[in-house]
Amino acid sequence: MRTPLFLILYLCSLGAAEVPPNFVVILGEAQGWASLSIPLDDRNVAGSRSDYIQTPNLDSIGKSGVSFSDFYAAAPRCTPSRAALYTGRSPTQLRMTFVSEGKKDGVLNSGDKVIAPACTTELPAAIETMATLLRKRGYATAHFGKWHLGRVNPTEHGFDESDGANSNGGPDEVENPNPKQCLLTAQKGCDFIARQVKAKKPFYLEIDQYPGRQGESATPETIAAVKKRLGENFNSQNLNRAAGCEEIDKSIGQVLAQLKALGVSSNTYIIYTADHGAQGANSNGILTNGKGTIWEGGVRVPLLISGPEIKAGTFSHLRASHVDLLPTVAELAGLASASLPKGIEGVSLVSVLKGKSTELLPRARDDFVIHYPHYDKDELGPTSAIYYKNYKLIRVYETSQSLLFDLNTDIGEKKNLAATLPAVVAELEQRLTEYLKQQGGLLPQPNPHYDPAGVRSVDSRGGNGGGKKSKPKK
Repeated sequence: MRTPLFLILYLCSLGAAEVPPNFVVILGEAQGWASLSIPLDDRNVAGSRSDYIQTPNLDSIGKSGVSFSDFYAAAPRCTPSRAALYTGRSPTQLRMTFVSEGKKDGVLNSGDKVIAPACTTELPAAIETMATLLRKRGYATAHFGKWHLGRVNPTEHGFDESDGANSNGGPDEVENPNPKQCLLTAQKGCDFIARQVKAKKPFYLEIDQYPGRQGESATPETIAAVKKRLGENFNSQNLNRAAGCEEIDKSIGQVLAQLKALGVSSNTYIIYTADHGAQGANSNGILTNGKGTIWEGGVRVPLLISGPEIKAGTFSHLRASHVDLLPTVAELAGLASASLPKGIEGVSLVSVLKGKSTELLPRARDDFVIHYPHYDKDELGPTSAIYYKNYKLIRVYETSQSLLFDLNTDIGEKKNLAATLPAVVAELEQRLTEYLKQQGGLLPQPNPHYDPAGVRSVDSRGGNGGGKKSKPKK
């Protein structure tokens, strides 16, 4: 018997609809808000892009998808923000708020006015991750590049393939893992994609970059090309950073080209973000400070997403963060929100990505907290920040001082409004206290051995995270 043509077309349409999308997630290392050659914010074009770094491949993701202007790392350091991305949970909930376990003995740092809380750097084995959820859905999963979530291999956290539990030095434990590693991770990613396409299996590929700030992080050819473009007398630090970033961008281009060559780019979501802001000068644009600080330059980072049904060249000004990526990927992969594990703090961005809504789904809380109770690159010492509506409050634990900024009118955090808006300060302080109490705290404690002339826990590479410094106005 002949099958009617309309039935054949109907069955084919069902089959096409059932083909799950692929995912390629690229996580930049210390990629500042203004480190790409396209603007991250159409309201601040000049202040949200680089005028000397060229990133044509990353630019293509933004031009073919959505750029989020108000996207935040969960912390201004690698380990906590990466943990949040994989789990959809805040570093505070995971008790992973720093890159080390923290100083437990105030005597060792008698110049510290408070004792930073101890925390963990190992991703809990029992916590569901993006990879474990997708693998249950039938996805092949792979992670190549920087891991920095403890010594346990990513294969123990849901990834079928991995090149190891690498930190900043990569598998070779060297000072400058790039250009070797950025090229290798791209090659491994391309090979993984090819094998999954051949097997007709949906895939989730994550490539996490290593730092690319030094001239040694690029090939001689790339360095020469950048010198020719910028001129031999161009600022050497910026020239080296440009070469490193552009080498990474080239490697990303190889992955994008592989998707296109194998005919799967139209069914693949590409997500690019960074673990925290940059430390180098001029990499965070008009934002204040950078890596290791809770100021905007340390935590506001790029987010570019392209893929099926996403309108090209659009901007979103909605506040979102790393914890939102897991529920977003889960929904795009067809996982019902009810099937996600309890404790996830993020919400899906899908309705905004596909233009079905201009607002995000309701959150458990309508504020957003970045808790960073550690001594690092900020002269303020341990801090927490809470975002609510257009306001951002920074709590300084050493002085019990509150700093208040209106980000709608002062994205550079230059004007402290705490003295003129005490009611707003009181409300945000109460909200912050409630959140930290709900999550179990990790609060700094007074140091009984405090000595103003003693040794203070300041990062050995310098007290400030780069970008434009800002001292709070009293």
